[in-house]
Amino acid sequence: MNPISEYNLAGLQQLLASWGFRTSHARRLLVNYYGRAGTVDWPGLKLPRCLQDRLQAEGRLLGSSVAARQVAADGTIKLLLKLGDGRTVESVVMPAYQADRVAGCVSSQVGCAMACDFCATTQTGFERNLSAGEMVEQFLHLRREAADAGRRLQTVVFMGMGEPMLNLENVLEAARRMAGEALGALGWRQVTVSTVGIVPGIDAMAAADLNINLAVSLHAPDDATRARLIPSGRRFGVEEIMAAAGRYQAIQGRPVSIQYCLLRGVNDSPGQARQLAALLNGRRMHVNLLHYNPTGLSLTGQRYEPSPLAVADAFMGELRARGVVAHFRRSRGSEIDAACGQLRRRTMDGNAHR
Repeated sequence: MNPISEYNLAGLQQLLASWGFRTSHARRLLVNYYGRAGTVDWPGLKLPRCLQDRLQAEGRLLGSSVAARQVAADGTIKLLLKLGDGRTVESVVMPAYQADRVAGCVSSQVGCAMACDFCATTQTGFERNLSAGEMVEQFLHLRREAADAGRRLQTVVFMGMGEPMLNLENVLEAARRMAGEALGALGWRQVTVSTVGIVPGIDAMAAADLNINLAVSLHAPDDATRARLIPSGRRFGVEEIMAAAGRYQAIQGRPVSIQYCLLRGVNDSPGQARQLAALLNGRRMHVNLLHYNPTGLSLTGQRYEPSPLAVADAFMGELRARGVVAHFRRSRGSEIDAACGQLRRRTMDGNAHR
């Protein structure tokens, strides 16, 4: 039997039926499991004793465990989770503006194949896709962290390690389990999937019609700069990506978020701000500007730096002066390997020297 996280309602019903038990037990078990963040109140469930014994003997509540945990002064918590095969992924919980709530960030792949030059995750390469259950387990670990801090996990973004659109089937299945009323009950509008701009994936997610949010990591307003930062930019041009985002927005009726990480001397000039504003003209989208967390030497030997605050403020001013809705996303946990992939890479480097 797989860990319980790997089962949706229909799958667990099928398993119980094959064992000769009533399928009605499946919903009660999963609701309890998700509500208790990956644990089960066996006495409270009052399952038939023989079913409980078999579940406890043959199954596991979780297939992952916390291999490392870092806590920042601002309350951000980064987890390094060890999967059943020994590989590791990162998940993060971040305090929200409301004192009683947090936001969660989960990974969709072990490593990443996108080779974005300023990202730490890509420096360890791509290993494999995560299963839906492995993504669900990240959600459950984060929900437990939130509860332990007296808070509630309010939102989840697929913005950690990996490119979600290259594992879309599992990502959408995980989102169904996290958001659906029968299981995680987070709510569809509380889930966001981020992409570097995989156009077929954007269209496929629109066709799935789950009413979840889309975020596009653009990071440059022109093809030349973007291809330098993100190799996939050579396959999908900026205009093509924005057209796909527009189609998604038209179907879902909800603004798409444009993620833009400001890099000193690379994509932060006033002219590039004006280019970005022109690109967004007539498109009701929101720009999230990000302060860069340095990750050391890049794959191409570059050492990227965050834009100076004055330059970053001027960039946002250019956008707002042209009617673009733009804000800075608060930088979190810079003292705890906050950038995506940093904790995993440091852990891997440390193990390599033992």
